[in-house]
Amino acid sequence: MMETINSSSYNFITTTQPPGDGYDDFDKYADLFKSLHIMSMIVYSLVFVLGVVGNGVVIWVTGFKMKKTVNTVWILNLAVADFLFTAFLPLKVTHLALDFHWPFGNFMCKLHTTVSLLNMFTSIYLLMVISVDRCVSVVWPVWAQNHRNIRKASWVSLGVWVVASILSVPYFVFRDTEVDPEDRFTFCFDNFALSDDYETPSVNQLRQSRNEALVVVQFFLKFLIPFTVIVSCYAIIIHRLRRNRTLASQTSRPFKIIVAIIITFFVCWAPLHIMGLIHLVKFSSDEPNNKLEFVISVSIPIATNLAFLNSCLNPLLYVFMGQDFKDEVRKSILKALESAFQEEKTRSTYATKTGESKERSAADDTEV
Repeated sequence: MMETINSSSYNFITTTQPPGDGYDDFDKYADLFKSLHIMSMIVYSLVFVLGVVGNGVVIWVTGFKMKKTVNTVWILNLAVADFLFTAFLPLKVTHLALDFHWPFGNFMCKLHTTVSLLNMFTSIYLLMVISVDRCVSVVWPVWAQNHRNIRKASWVSLGVWVVASILSVPYFVFRDTEVDPEDRFTFCFDNFALSDDYETPSVNQLRQSRNEALVVVQFFLKFLIPFTVIVSCYAIIIHRLRRNRTLASQTSRPFKIIVAIIITFFVCWAPLHIMGLIHLVKFSSDEPNNKLEFVISVSIPIATNLAFLNSCLNPLLYVFMGQDFKDEVRKSILKALESAFQEEKTRSTYATKTGESKERSAADDTEV
């Protein structure tokens, strides 16, 4: 239960203390934390199923069924990022089910976290790119028509993946495992000092400073900057649509979709990063505050669940609201079912004809 209090279990932010130190006062809340574990396992499993299926359908349709355009390039890359993220969630479900014991080894501890953060960064920055692209298309339609093309969109998407990969490198470096010699319990956590020394002041200071730097970078690069860009772009779009009623009438449900995008992004990501900052401030202080620590311990898993939900909501918000995509999905599914039934019908017809042929042959033999 000691890893429950460590927020790195939820959002990859680690305290400067080794896992489990100083949390004995929370034993009386074991039932509450167990409930949070169960809730997280249910949410992660739900996000896994919905995310893999939803994003899988998006990849199938945009990658193989629809005509390739700039918009389908954005959506395809977004779906791939969310698909990869949700595909790794069974590891986190297992991690939770084993009460935060990590049975997959040191390399998978590093890889799992790195891939998760890689796709989080990619997903968030692609949402930002989509917002900028839509803003440019509305504000400068002539320029966009002359300069927007599939090749440039593909290069921009590749650039997003490269930037996300660079930003994810520290998580591969600092992620580590530690085995409890008594019960062979393995922790997967952020070892910012790259050391198992928790006594030397200089090592602890290094651990603390790196932790602070990473939390601040996460807040700005994973939330504040993307959210500011997204809100700014859609504020400009709304302003332009209000001034141009003809343009607004040509845009399908613009205000509802825009509001849904902004609210969903904020609701999903803001609590996690706010709790990360509060967590950092709390552990930067020398004065113990058990009440605040309790609030943090309860809030972080809930905030993480919200953030993870974003990966299965993206197909709904950015794709399924588009009529063209819905029509293509319906058409593709109907074609697949029609093909399956046609094959079944063909097999049945073949079996019937074969049976009739055999009966005739048997009858002929009898007559002979």
